[in-house]
Amino acid sequence: MLLWFVRTIIVTGSAGLIGSETVKRFAREGGRVVGIDNDMRAEFFGAEASTKKTRDDLLANVRSYEHHHIDIRDASAVMELFKQHRGTIEVIVHTASQPSHDWAARDPQTDFTVNANGTLNLLEAARKFSPEAPFIFTSTNKVYGDTPNRLPLHELEKRWEIEPGHEYEPGISETMSIDYTKHSLFGASKLAADILVQEYGRYFGMPTVSFRGGCLTGPAHAGTELHGFLSYLMICAVSGRPYRVFGYKGKQVRDNIHSFDLVEAFAEFVRTPRAGEVYNIGGSRHSNCSMLEAIEMCEQISGKKLNWSYEETNRIGDHIWWISDVRKFQVHYPNWKFRYAIREMLEEIHAAIALSS
Repeated sequence: MLLWFVRTIIVTGSAGLIGSETVKRFAREGGRVVGIDNDMRAEFFGAEASTKKTRDDLLANVRSYEHHHIDIRDASAVMELFKQHRGTIEVIVHTASQPSHDWAARDPQTDFTVNANGTLNLLEAARKFSPEAPFIFTSTNKVYGDTPNRLPLHELEKRWEIEPGHEYEPGISETMSIDYTKHSLFGASKLAADILVQEYGRYFGMPTVSFRGGCLTGPAHAGTELHGFLSYLMICAVSGRPYRVFGYKGKQVRDNIHSFDLVEAFAEFVRTPRAGEVYNIGGSRHSNCSMLEAIEMCEQISGKKLNWSYEETNRIGDHIWWISDVRKFQVHYPNWKFRYAIREMLEEIHAAIALSS
């Protein structure tokens, strides 16, 4: 299916980081984009994390965009929206979520109903009104729980690194088990959604995919302490706000993928969809850093010293080392390439923060 034939694209979490990038990407191809976003991010993380500004920018600048203030937990509202657009829906991109494992522990019921029940509502609406449309779900590497922490790691000056020659040296692949591990409640709710997405593909033959992302970032990210690692780190560097590092000597490693690169992966899947597929997706060996390395880059780019402190206790279920193996996706979709590396992402984030200050 070619993107310029797309008529209606439904995007949940449409005013968030990945959702807004998706809106702009598919609108450029001539599609009518129907956004679902009720700004629960402000409820989760406070007013500074609100997506209202991004929503207003989309409405002002994307002519083919229409916005719906719908809670994805409201099954009847979701079903009605899909019914209104039946026969025209070509793609569903589901990015809405409660994204923090710290927050999930405070209110497990809200976390689960947003992440799991909300996803089920969307899948059922898609099955009834657009079963042939690719259904793209932004899952998470937290579905693997803390199993990555049992990998053989060794300590370097500024980071932890996996033992050379290990099967996961290029990155952690989809072969890692999701069982016998501490997921965090957030990881459990996202895993429930991830399996539902797979099942609707395998059981009903729908073209569904779970993209299990690492750290997703970009200049549109409204980072907070509980979510949005690179964005919040740069905010603290620029503003002088104190930043806390939790455990692992600050040497924990994350791969980071720019929202542009992730949405390009979505577009590749839409061109040639598959049923019930799963991909680990992230910056891979192309784009990753430790906390200490990220602090150093933020200080260099901002020209300011970060006011940071260290707490020995790590966050529950947090990964010591995560780098995604994206080779399965690259084999299936060889036209997809990375555009952004880690420093370019931070420079963009810094420019966006400076512009809004």
